[in-house]
Amino acid sequence: MFRIEDYRKSADYIKSIIGEFTPDILLILGSGLGFIGDLVENPVFVDYGSIPNFKKSTAPGHAGRFVFGRIRGKNVAVMQGRMHYYEGYSMEEVAYALRTVRLLGAGKLIVTNAAGSVRPDWKIGDIMLISDHMRFFADSPLRGENIEEFGPRFFDMSSAYTPKLRELAKEKAESLGIPLREGVYMYFAGPQFETPAEIRAASILGADAIGMSTVPEVTAAVQCGMEILGLSLLTNMAAGISTTVLSGEEVIAEGQKASGYFSKLVLECLEEM
Repeated sequence: MFRIEDYRKSADYIKSIIGEFTPDILLILGSGLGFIGDLVENPVFVDYGSIPNFKKSTAPGHAGRFVFGRIRGKNVAVMQGRMHYYEGYSMEEVAYALRTVRLLGAGKLIVTNAAGSVRPDWKIGDIMLISDHMRFFADSPLRGENIEEFGPRFFDMSSAYTPKLRELAKEKAESLGIPLREGVYMYFAGPQFETPAEIRAASILGADAIGMSTVPEVTAAVQCGMEILGLSLLTNMAAGISTTVLSGEEVIAEGQKASGYFSKLVLECLEEM
């Protein structure tokens, strides 16, 4: 269990590197989507492994570092890669970076992920605006003694993904001519891909896409009072939807293929947040 002093120690270390810079928006970039961090102006890099109490990001396609700087006139902290429960970390450790950046001043979050489509009528390369999420089979990052500095013990999750930011994303997608799906993201712990039976269950329960990230960080962000925009890039069809053998390499490759239009949408939203 971490204490508020642990988070402050991590935040103070980062401050010693970035100085007076204060991030307003945190961007968490999923598998194959770290290219957005390369757009930061006058970047300052901080490797996760150098920060006290941080864990390293070991997932393929994750650089494992912060990029601090400006994009489209906004002060940002960009996470090129994240921590996952399947890497052997606790849920608290998975959400640790987000809480640290909240202490640095960030009040808004853009979270992205690579996800599998549960919908056979959708296609690889589509972007899904996350309207809600489901988490049935994993721990909570907030389990244990509550840290009051981050928020109340019990809090409402009815509008975890900020309605006004979802509307902003829809407007920007339309103006850019980018098709935008909207749906529910379901969290699975991984690292194995889901079975066809699990995907059938997810579909019956109302999921539109599935993945192995995002929900722990969003849960902590809601407690912290952050505004949240969530976007999934559908990099594969979920198990049983097609006959394709699923692989991590496919996920990364599809993320790279979508770099142009995906980054356009993220940047347009960022500019008006």
